[in-house]
Amino acid sequence: YKRQAYLPVLPEPGERTGGYDPPMERERKRILVYIVKETTTMSHPYHGLNELREMFLKFFETKGHLRLPSFSLVPQGDNSLLLINSGMAPMKKYFTGEVTPPRKRVTTCQKCIRTPDIERVGITARHGTFFEMLGNFSFGDYFKHEATAWAWEFFTKVLEMPPEKLYVSIYEDDDEAFDIWTKEVGVDPSHMVRLGKEDNFWEHGSGPCGPCSEIYFDRGDEKGCGRPDCHVGCECDRFVEVWNLVFTQFESDGKGNYTPLEHPNIDTGMGLERLACVMQGVDNLFLVDTIQNIMKHISQITGVEYGKNEKSDVSLRVITDHIRSTTFMIGDGVLPSNEGKGYVLRRLLRRAARHGRLLGYNEPFLYKVCDTVIKENLTAYPELKEKQEFITKVIKVEEESFAKTIDQGFKMLNGIMDSEDVKVLSGEDAFKLNDTYGFPIDLTKEILSEKGIKVDVERFRELMMKKDELVMDVGSVLDGETAVNEGLIDSLGGLSDAVQCLYSLIEQQKTDKESTKRTKYSTGKTVSKKRASSATAKTDTKTAGKGKATARVSTFREYHPSAQRAEMRAKRGAENVSDRCR
Repeated sequence: YKRQAYLPVLPEPGERTGGYDPPMERERKRILVYIVKETTTMSHPYHGLNELREMFLKFFETKGHLRLPSFSLVPQGDNSLLLINSGMAPMKKYFTGEVTPPRKRVTTCQKCIRTPDIERVGITARHGTFFEMLGNFSFGDYFKHEATAWAWEFFTKVLEMPPEKLYVSIYEDDDEAFDIWTKEVGVDPSHMVRLGKEDNFWEHGSGPCGPCSEIYFDRGDEKGCGRPDCHVGCECDRFVEVWNLVFTQFESDGKGNYTPLEHPNIDTGMGLERLACVMQGVDNLFLVDTIQNIMKHISQITGVEYGKNEKSDVSLRVITDHIRSTTFMIGDGVLPSNEGKGYVLRRLLRRAARHGRLLGYNEPFLYKVCDTVIKENLTAYPELKEKQEFITKVIKVEEESFAKTIDQGFKMLNGIMDSEDVKVLSGEDAFKLNDTYGFPIDLTKEILSEKGIKVDVERFRELMMKKDELVMDVGSVLDGETAVNEGLIDSLGGLSDAVQCLYSLIEQQKTDKESTKRTKYSTGKTVSKKRASSATAKTDTKTAGKGKATARVSTFREYHPSAQRAEMRAKRGAENVSDRCR
């Protein structure tokens, strides 16, 4: 019963969904929550993730804060970020004064994505690419006194966390914060910890900065490392950092000089999933109620149960995390591509698809799971429902595209991994896996790293640059402004189906032009038969000299959308092709 309380079942076929629980389902959940409270040692009430989000935002509304909806994951007017990765990131200009905030007090729950540790997602239960960040912000209004008092009130009064379970860290030189926490808020001095600049001072180069204060929850001795000196800051799982309060009170010149700000700011951040772990008494984010519902849908499709095998658990965690990220990214307008945000999206989708196959499921299925992601987040993000059909279609198309080449790519990779002589994958092979079989370089690196094989990334990038250069030249070649770069084609022709297709389209375009000339000649309007014959012979010789380029085009067009688009454009005439290729 305890386990099922954290893993509520999916609605039965025909049961009403869309955010509404039928009376019997509501009663079942009420009973299960009661069982949790009565049969666990949690020292505080159980709260669902969606409930916690609403409790936080409502609390700060009572403190005069304006509740703002989450900003898009795509940064607006900020080229320093690929994707929004923190609660304050979309509001940088409010803090710097470049833009006037709608109110001096603001509270948000911001959707965020971080991908530096993407290879670790799934392998550990701690890492995830998508998360929500709760925050309350003051733009030159209140400061340390109010921020600390309200944080303590929310934890101990609203969420009913026992004060004896809470610990507070401060910057080692911030005596003001120590006095406020102990003398005003009432925190036991023995639960105060001073940490250095690396842990408790927020600073990124020049600009606004300041000390910070973090609130930790003590999960008990049984979660610790067993050492007598186990304390806040230990690497074990006993003390969990839940909330970070940043006191932005200085202006840094980047050289170690700090000037006090005339109007200091408050920037706080608390991971919603981490708070839910504490309030639900679970060990990691994949056991949180809404996230477990997503994982259970995956288990239902693949027939693989979580908790039975560590290897399959890794794949279930990868898919669960990545489908959350990709659903929200597409909802905010990101589309799969080979660069920037689109590359991140494609990498996540194809990594998830690969892990589906590791579970023994070889059909596209991620597009089905995104329905559960949308349902579980409907209360906070109703716009997902409006875009559901589009999100599902994008995921399905990307899955189907990868499915057409993934088996051939894995066959090539498995052959390499089975060879005892290969220690480094050549750049040429990595390029072919990317260009022909749709394997992002990071996915190739991750798969090969499991066998201790490295990848010649430098050579791979050289080949990618050559390919990009050739593609950029296609327009002018079709216009007749420049000649085909034979050197580039020779260096890539044997590796890239895309290059072979482009070359063949160029030759086809020339053939069409010569055919037009011959037609005009037959009516006595243009070139001589000798010239037309010579041009045709020259074209045939070139095409033949490139091996099987033309023969490979038909196969390539079956699964490469860019080839299909290029073929359609070629039929519209040289001028149209030229413009679009550019």
